[in-house]
Amino acid sequence: MHSYDEPVYLISVVATMLEIHPQTLRQYEREGLVEPSRTGGRMRLYSQRDIDRMRLILRLTRQMGVNLAGVDVALKLKDQIDEMQEEIDRLRSELSKINRHGSVPSGKAIVTMGSYDLIIFEE
Repeated sequence: MHSYDEPVYLISVVATMLEIHPQTLRQYEREGLVEPSRTGGRMRLYSQRDIDRMRLILRLTRQMGVNLAGVDVALKLKDQIDEMQEEIDRLRSELSKINRHGSVPSGKAIVTMGSYDLIIFEE
């Protein structure tokens, strides 16, 4: 089994999987929407992450009528949200370690409010 980020699929395979023309994949690359890996012979290789990203692009363009400039903005925002979520998860993990070691009183460290946590630090 290949990892999610491992480039293993040729452009012809991806085009068949997504039912699009290979030229569409090349256009997405020219627009900077996807960056497939390259072999030494300059052949494009796509990972499962690339394929999932292209499925999102196709959903935005075909079902929602978003043009490629709008797709670019949406993907950049999605990437920022993903990065922020990773940072939140990292900070929660650090806070959890601190709470387990007793450095911060558990009643004053986190207040859970529905779907988000409010972190309070007293001076």
